[in-house]
Amino acid sequence: MKTKSNLSQEMKDSDFHKFFIEELQDIYWAENHLIKSLPKMAKAATSSELTKAFEKHLEETKTHVKTLEQVFDMLEEKATAKKCEAMAGILKEGDSILEDTERDSMTRDAALILAAQKVEHYEIATYGTLRIFAQQMGHTEIYDLLSKTLENEKATDVALTKLAESFVNAEAASE
Repeated sequence: MKTKSNLSQEMKDSDFHKFFIEELQDIYWAENHLIKSLPKMAKAATSSELTKAFEKHLEETKTHVKTLEQVFDMLEEKATAKKCEAMAGILKEGDSILEDTERDSMTRDAALILAAQKVEHYEIATYGTLRIFAQQMGHTEIYDLLSKTLENEKATDVALTKLAESFVNAEAASE
């Protein structure tokens, strides 16, 4: 267990710190809802490679939630979620992709990869900013934790691109 940050009351009361906490709550909601969506995406995938990629990212996402809970603990805050309207919209769009594409098609896989990469890009933007906020406030351990999550999100995005480029897009284009 990491040690708690030395937070002065002045820092806890600052608008910047409060905003940081709110954005952590936002991404905490997003990650928890992603845990519910990834199994549906894995089940909807046509290729076993994409199914495995979603299953792998599900396990990573569970780790992201635990990391965020650790960050809240270090900040002496309760791990609470605040609805992330952006992620809610991205996940809703992902659901519509399933409705709009044919089951067992590579077009569906290409669409699922697109939806997943929208999620990843949102997470990359969020974690990239939150880690810099942590750094600015002197939360070195939190910066390190959020940086590790950021690198994992970037790696997932790269893996999805490679999957799309290796065969999914070409097969989808020939359907």
